[in-house]
Amino acid sequence: MEEMGLLRGALRAVLSNEEDMEVVADVAQVGELLTVVRREQPDVVVLGLDLDVPDQLRVVERIGAVAPDTGVLAMSGRWRPTAMQAAAAVGVRGFISKDGPPDELVRMVRSLAAGERVIDPLAAVAVLGPPRSPLTGRETEVLRAAAEGLPLKEIARRLYLAHGTVRNHLSVIMRKTGTRNRLEAIRRAQRDGWL
Repeated sequence: MEEMGLLRGALRAVLSNEEDMEVVADVAQVGELLTVVRREQPDVVVLGLDLDVPDQLRVVERIGAVAPDTGVLAMSGRWRPTAMQAAAAVGVRGFISKDGPPDELVRMVRSLAAGERVIDPLAAVAVLGPPRSPLTGRETEVLRAAAEGLPLKEIARRLYLAHGTVRNHLSVIMRKTGTRNRLEAIRRAQRDGWL
C-alpha cells in the first residue's frame, strides 16, 4: 500500500505542476471514489487499475453514470488484453502504463479531457503482443483439464496419459509459470491468455 501512496503522490505532483490542470482529490480507497467524482465532476479520473480488487470495474462503470463527461484513465503496471477489454467495456477511455514517462501522462490527461480515447505505447505493445505461452500443447491440454476441476486420475484418463505423467506435466507447468500450485498456474495462464 505504501507503494501506491508514493505513486499517487508522484502523479499529483506531476499533474499539479501543469498550469492548465488542477488536482481536485487524491483518493486512497476505490470505495471513496464515487463520492468524490459525484461532488467534483472532474474532467479526468486517473485510476490505478487492479482487477484483483473487488468491485473496481463496477465503480468505474458507476463513474460513467454519475459523471458521464468524466474520462477515466486506467493505469497498470502490466496490461493484459482481457483486463483492457473488461475496462473498456465499463467505460475506461484511456490506458497508460505505470512505467510511462510523466509527459506522456500529462498529454493523455489533456486528450481525455478533450473527449478523446487514448492508449500509451507501452500498454498498446502489451496488448498487441501478449506474452507467449511457455507451455507445450500437451501441457496446455493438461492445464485446461485441471482448470475444469478434474482430479489427476480423470485428467489422465481423458488425455490417455499415465497418472504419473499428468503429475509430471503439472510440476513442469508450475515451474514454467513460476507458480506454487495448480490453482495459481491456472490463474496465471488465464490471466495471460494461454488458456
